[in-house]
Amino acid sequence: MLTRVADGPAIVACNTCRHAKDAREDADGRRGGARMVEALCAVQAADPRYAGIAVQEMPCLFACSEYCTVHLRAPGKVGYVLGRFAPDEDAARALLDYAVEYAASEHGRVPFARWPQGVKGHFITRTPPPGFVAE
Repeated sequence: MLTRVADGPAIVACNTCRHAKDAREDADGRRGGARMVEALCAVQAADPRYAGIAVQEMPCLFACSEYCTVHLRAPGKVGYVLGRFAPDEDAARALLDYAVEYAASEHGRVPFARWPQGVKGHFITRTPPPGFVAE
C-alpha cells in the first residue's frame, strides 16, 4: 500500500484528480491529475532551479471537490495541500516556484510577498510535520 520515496522537499500530485470542477476528464479522456503530473515533470526538467524538488505522484489525495490537488511537504516543515488548478505548465511553474521558496524556508512558512501569483487562493489545508503542531 505504501511505496518508499525520497524524504526531501516534494510536490506529491494526485494523478487521478478531476480535470475541473465540472469535468472528470478532458476532451482526450485524460484526468486532470495525470495532466498536472506531466506539466510538473516537464517544467521541472526544463529548469535546473527545480532540481531539489521531487515530483511524486499517487492516486487520490481525497480532496476530490478541489480538483488538481497537490501536497507540498518536506521533513520538519509544515505541509500544504493546494488545489483548484488548471493542469497546465503555468500552474506547474507557480507550484515549483513556491516549492523552491518553501524548501529554503526554516519551517515551511513562506512570506506572502514571495508567493507566486499562481498559488494565491489555492491553499486548502496546512498539515503539521510528525511530532509538531504549528504556532
